[in-house]
Amino acid sequence: MSLRGSVVVVAGAGGGAGAAVVHRLALAGATVVMANRTLDSLAELTSEVAAAGGTAHPYAVDLVDEAATAAWAASVVSEFGRVDGLVHLVGGWRGGKGITETDLADWDWLSDLLVRTVQHTSRGFHDALRASPNGRFVLVSAAAASHPTAKNASYAAAKAAAEAWTLAVADSFSGSAAAATIIVVKALVTPAMRAAKPEATFTGYTDVADLAEAIVSRWAKPADKVNGERAWMTE
Repeated sequence: MSLRGSVVVVAGAGGGAGAAVVHRLALAGATVVMANRTLDSLAELTSEVAAAGGTAHPYAVDLVDEAATAAWAASVVSEFGRVDGLVHLVGGWRGGKGITETDLADWDWLSDLLVRTVQHTSRGFHDALRASPNGRFVLVSAAAASHPTAKNASYAAAKAAAEAWTLAVADSFSGSAAAATIIVVKALVTPAMRAAKPEATFTGYTDVADLAEAIVSRWAKPADKVNGERAWMTE
């Protein structure tokens, strides 16, 4: 899959899946625009991509801040002239103790990270993606959104809200060459996690390298085949 000439934004590039996704996009030929809350978390990744012959540009932006995200998105479109992809990797997790015992402050925190950032980034890049000849908005979600439990109510509800927003974006892309799509995992496993627990099987987990491959494959299919899709990478 070649993305040569494309510009792809990765929100939350400093997270656990960020390195694998950025490297895979760069390998496919994309110019990668990386966003994270601080630049420190992106310094090593930027150097690694450059050493491998790819191109990745780091930016520090608080994606919970609507005005800051909108201004940053506008500057990216202006600087690069186009945006052909937005991959949303911003994550966060807090468990609970039950419906009545759960601290709803957890919902506030999760809602900001898992819902507001989706809203702000998708709004900021919406028009550029819709104008692209192969625009893609990819949300990485969790199986918990479809199978909530009392102990993960806030997390599951936030993930479900993010999915609903993404499907609404898909509706707004109808009739264009752009698509909004969801990839569902149970949980992710990174090389660092495997190194820390070599005896663990991580049953049901999705390797970040496999996730990166699935994300890039969204560009290989026609927009109408992936727009509004919920692709499961777990049972």
